Amino acid sequence: MNKILVVAAHPDDELLGCGGTIIEHIKKGDQVGMLIVSEGVTSRDEKRNYPKRKKEIEKLHLISKKIVNKMGVNFIRFLDFPDNRLDNVNLIDIVKKIEKTIKQFSPNIIYTHHGDDLNIDHELVTRAVLTAARPIPKQPVLKIYSFEVLSSTHWIEPSKRKAFVPNYFKDISKSLKDKIKYLGMYKGEMRKWPHARSLKSIKDLALYRGSSVGLKAAEAFQLIREISRED
Repeated sequence: MNKILVVAAHPDDELLGCGGTIIEHIKKGDQVGMLIVSEGVTSRDEKRNYPKRKKEIEKLHLISKKIVNKMGVNFIRFLDFPDNRLDNVNLIDIVKKIEKTIKQFSPNIIYTHHGDDLNIDHELVTRAVLTAARPIPKQPVLKIYSFEVLSSTHWIEPSKRKAFVPNYFKDISKSLKDKIKYLGMYKGEMRKWPHARSLKSIKDLALYRGSSVGLKAAEAFQLIREISRED
């Protein structure tokens, strides 16, 4: 049995990046935990105003909880760091929170963002994950995968950032329908076609990633690190 930890910047990123893969893990009896780093709302104002957006944040988090309960995820935790303002937070503060969850849950696999996404929160979450899961003796995390998030991953300026080039593909032919269904519960986060973050775009990406490797549907990842250790 594997223990999976998904570390995502915002509510909905966890499903956008690896929702189908998580469903497949749960089907196999793996344990899954989710850690959401940012509250996902307050960037809509010029200055962060948490009290103003508190009810909105609580509603968004309630949706996330309903989704993971339906999926069968073991737990979801919200760190509530400022949305799209993680560059104003000391990185060590994020690292410490992730380290705490790693220590308590002891995952052997982590899924997180592509480190060169356009979104600053995605970039810094990846850096924090790599720091928290650094390969020191007795580190439980043996595999780290980065996922793509439609829009942020594909809107980068190639001359300055590394493009997402997947080298691991997970068959989600049997779980794509459920992934789309659960993402549909994030009504306030999804956009209408032809926006990149529409349900149609998400389905189309899964079909494209699948067909590129001979599958009906897939999620694509970059393997950041894999350790084969004899314990």
